[in-house]
Amino acid sequence: MIRLIIFLGLLGISFNSLSQYDGEGENEISRFRPGVMWFYTGMRPAKPGKPNKYDRLIFDITYNDWIGDRDPFKNPPLSLGLNTNLMFDVPLVKGNTIAFGWGISHQIFNIRHDEMLVSDDGSKTTILIPIASTGFSPKKRSLVGNSFSVPLEVRFRKKSWKHLKVHLGGKIGYQLRLTEKTVGKYDGHKVVYRRHGFPNNSKLIYSTHVRFGLRNWALYASYNLNSIFLNKESTQLNLIQFGLSISLF
Repeated sequence: MIRLIIFLGLLGISFNSLSQYDGEGENEISRFRPGVMWFYTGMRPAKPGKPNKYDRLIFDITYNDWIGDRDPFKNPPLSLGLNTNLMFDVPLVKGNTIAFGWGISHQIFNIRHDEMLVSDDGSKTTILIPIASTGFSPKKRSLVGNSFSVPLEVRFRKKSWKHLKVHLGGKIGYQLRLTEKTVGKYDGHKVVYRRHGFPNNSKLIYSTHVRFGLRNWALYASYNLNSIFLNKESTQLNLIQFGLSISLF
């Protein structure tokens, strides 16, 4: 809850950033000033001629789903997640219209679904089966993932403050934990059951992604190149994400 409150506060600040000056007019405030929501240069103004840098703290608010042995967009819509990306913006040309981005990213995804993941420790397989066939009727089921990754991007942008931008990139990282959460009722009482870990879930994860937008805002899409479960006899499910990216500075 504390993390959500902090994020909403930063989100509110981001609306103000869209109306700030570009520093090009004679009477406008200098664009070279420190602070969140601007071209942060440290405690002192940037040196003249130094290119502006962008997109160094990015939040991706995502809808999460899977594709493979199951069709996408069949799960409940409240499958939400958040990617937090702390990035370096490295100009490749004068004016920083082409740049290289790299850094560290934390991802948490939540996939709501109406089926059941059944694992066999002996064969190290995990199968997704219809929950109706189990005789169990939970109120809510979800698969939750938590990971850290190194993102790498090539960034293209127009030479202006309110610029169009395209980011093409990918991530390679480590899946810290994969949890299945079940919420139901037993004897009239709410019961929450969490299952941590699967015998064959992929620890190494790698994905490709794209952002397309205007200045602080962009549409975001991502596709995991490897399946959630390693064993080829398991149900093959690749994580996909769609959402909105917000760059705070």
